[in-house]
Amino acid sequence: MYVVLLGPPGAGKGTQAQRIAAATRLLHISTGDMFRENVKNGTNLGKLAETHMSKGELVPDEVTIRMLLERIGRPDAAAGAMFDGFPRNVVQAAALDAALASRGAKIDRALMIAVRDEELVARLGGRWICRNCGQLYHERNDPPKKPGLCDKCGGELYQRDDDRPAVVAARLEKQKPPAALVEHYRTLGVLKEIDGERSLDAVTADLLEAIR
Repeated sequence: MYVVLLGPPGAGKGTQAQRIAAATRLLHISTGDMFRENVKNGTNLGKLAETHMSKGELVPDEVTIRMLLERIGRPDAAAGAMFDGFPRNVVQAAALDAALASRGAKIDRALMIAVRDEELVARLGGRWICRNCGQLYHERNDPPKKPGLCDKCGGELYQRDDDRPAVVAARLEKQKPPAALVEHYRTLGVLKEIDGERSLDAVTADLLEAIR
């Protein structure tokens, strides 16, 4: 079985991917981890990827898909794989579909963890950091005992520019799964939307049910 995990930043994809991998035999493939592994090991694909990554460019789809196909060909992927971070658009999805089809396989499930924008901003835009010791806080999920002061050292708390709600909201618009990508998987009949605003356990249970 091959599964694509979709969702905006802050939806909990990383956490849920780890939980799903632990509860199933599906290999969790993060494109970021895959790039780093190939670069570290000095593979031919890693060298190709590094020429683009070193310039701050996106790794071409062809290179990424060749890495994916090599990775899912290893013994630990015999039961299938869960793709996290790829595809990012319809062009990449179509290329992945074609590559899998050449192996007699296909995407069996596309799981979309859905979370409202206002909830995402609340999750991602509430982080504060102690200027003195670096302790992290979240104004909703893990607030300090005294507003603006660190519990550990009494230092002043500050918010980085990219953690401010307005900046977070703008970033979300650029990083959400494109509507066309979601529609691609809906058209194929493999899309399942999961309410990501409930407890971690509830979301995990629904994701596992959708896979099984």
